[in-house]
Amino acid sequence: MAKLSLSGPVSCLPLLLLLAWCAPECHGGRILVAPVEGSHWVNMDILIRELHLRGHSITVIRTSKSWYVKEESSYYDAITVPVEEGFDAEFVKEILLKMMDIERGGGSMIKFMSLQILVLSAMRDAHEITCQVLSTMFEDRALMQGLDESQFDLVLTDPAFADGILLAHYLKVPLVYNVRWVISAEGHFFLAPSPLSYIPITGSGLSDKMTFSQRVKNMLFHFIMQFQTRFIIAPLYQAVCAKYFEEKVDVSELVQAADIWLMRVDFVFEFPRPTMPNVVYMGGFQCKPAKPLPQDLEDFVQSSGEHGVILMSLGTFVTDIPSDFAESIAAAFAALPQKVIWKHVGERPSTLGNNTLLVKWMPQNDLLGHPKIRAFVAHGGTNGVQEAMYHGVPVVGIPLFFDQYDNLFRLKERGGAKILSVASVNRVNVLQALQEVLYEPSYRENMQRLSRLHRDQPIKPLERALFWIEFVMRHRGAAHLRTESYKMPWYSYHSLDVTMFLLAVMTTFVAIFVLGVKCMCTRICCKHKLKQE
Repeated sequence: MAKLSLSGPVSCLPLLLLLAWCAPECHGGRILVAPVEGSHWVNMDILIRELHLRGHSITVIRTSKSWYVKEESSYYDAITVPVEEGFDAEFVKEILLKMMDIERGGGSMIKFMSLQILVLSAMRDAHEITCQVLSTMFEDRALMQGLDESQFDLVLTDPAFADGILLAHYLKVPLVYNVRWVISAEGHFFLAPSPLSYIPITGSGLSDKMTFSQRVKNMLFHFIMQFQTRFIIAPLYQAVCAKYFEEKVDVSELVQAADIWLMRVDFVFEFPRPTMPNVVYMGGFQCKPAKPLPQDLEDFVQSSGEHGVILMSLGTFVTDIPSDFAESIAAAFAALPQKVIWKHVGERPSTLGNNTLLVKWMPQNDLLGHPKIRAFVAHGGTNGVQEAMYHGVPVVGIPLFFDQYDNLFRLKERGGAKILSVASVNRVNVLQALQEVLYEPSYRENMQRLSRLHRDQPIKPLERALFWIEFVMRHRGAAHLRTESYKMPWYSYHSLDVTMFLLAVMTTFVAIFVLGVKCMCTRICCKHKLKQE
């Protein structure tokens, strides 16, 4: 390769001018991040790191009870809000164990009602904690003045909780979502038209092809979602708005007023549905080609020979599972010729075979991308499902809570997954499901087809997300992409007022016509009688 030689300052000047002219405009912005704990933070952290590498200054809001969000970091500054209660491992562990107990006992209707009550209670508790954090912040005049004086260019938040939404409104700063959930529902239901005839409510376990009875079920789940949002969660945030905002605001309007929605799905995975121009799809943005494994893991994987390796993880939130549940899974693994790597934190199962390696942490993406991986036993979290799809690995799913069944159901509908309920987990069922996924070629073929579809994009999802974040900073928002429909009353949105007006006009016209005809008929009859007389 030839070297470029410059003799002095005069020779440098034209080249420097050319480089300055060709270089893209790049200004580091100031971004305030309001994240959510657990797996939500894992993917938010990826965005933050990339934004930092592009020269942006990042400030992260966390609490003194933060579980995943660390106070010290080389790529962001942290503001720690002191709290007595937090969304931590113990909070999640207690809810998870209760859910598993309900799933494993009781009749179907009792189970359904118990789960709904538990979920509503847990959601209310979590949002109450968030509202307490907001109150602590708004009461701290010095903190809020400091945030205001920082002149942030953007608030980036995960709207599963509304703290970032209210902060953006208070600071009058453009707002971008890293979104799958919005306070209590899947994000599209807050933003885009969502006909219930073919768009399943999350939690319903339905596809986009529904029978009449399934559409009835979907409508019932919609009513539950609306009840949860309007009467349990929204009033909590509305009380904070009433107390700390001078002007009257409606929380539902604030939620829908974000400039850009970076949606963590794509339509290789999601069922087709209406969307909006300010929704940017970045599903699988956290996925990337596998890196080499640590030597000890690589040695274990290679020792599997032609049989390959099974990977198991129940996700970020799961820190403990019932002992008999773990014993059943371990016994099933022990009966297989494959090696198994299992992310397991609790007590070592007595039925564990010599083929199974227990780890407290593992490089999941790198393992899923290894050529010897044969199957992935997973709980169905969005991150894990998308990584499995990216690498073309078939899945045996054991959904535990929230959207996990729906995520796995989408893979099942596309032929890439087998689902086991928590109640059905025993040695025989787990073994049968694994053998089906391992030895029926269609599972791997379907997942590899999904992988090819997902990867065949003109721009990588992460690059797309970063472009739109910087777009909002450059233009101080994206109002031209944002619909104003959220400001309309519900009866205007659904054109009920127009329909009633047109019905009234038509009714009046028909009434006048009928009366006119009646009068004419009366006149004719009268004339006819007079002639006869």
